[in-house]
Amino acid sequence: MQAKTPKESLTTMTDMVLPGETNALNNLFGGELLARMDRASSIAAGRHSRRIVVTASVNHVAFNKAVPLGSVVTVEAKVSRAFRTSMEIYVDVWMEDRESGLRTRVNEGIYTFVAVDITGTPVAVPPITPETEQEKERYAAALRRKQLSLILSGKLDPKEATELKKLFLN
Repeated sequence: MQAKTPKESLTTMTDMVLPGETNALNNLFGGELLARMDRASSIAAGRHSRRIVVTASVNHVAFNKAVPLGSVVTVEAKVSRAFRTSMEIYVDVWMEDRESGLRTRVNEGIYTFVAVDITGTPVAVPPITPETEQEKERYAAALRRKQLSLILSGKLDPKEATELKKLFLN
């Protein structure tokens, strides 16, 4: 299977925060933002795998800054690492200043998707080759996150978590 780069999966979605999507403080509902992030991640995973994809987990979400009514929000998602049948998708959320046009990163998240066939059976996905420094950092961190998740779920003996051990034993 031919390796792909993260930029081949890049998905960018831009939208405005409307009144029906806000809470009592006139900020975007967290659930609304999660839905946008999930859709962008799904498209990125599908672009990488060229398969049907399903959300396996939301590994991390940070609501770092409120997103007020009327804001222009851009969600950028791309595959940070591909495993056998799963893909980690890193999502960055940006808010655009109305006057200056400057973008500020306000939120982030990490999702895991699994590629499946028409019966829902997991199928192999192409490997990924990171290119930029940020892509290389996210690629390396993805394996550590996966190993930690497998240890916590009882599916991996901590002694076998080679990448995690490097953090503590070097």
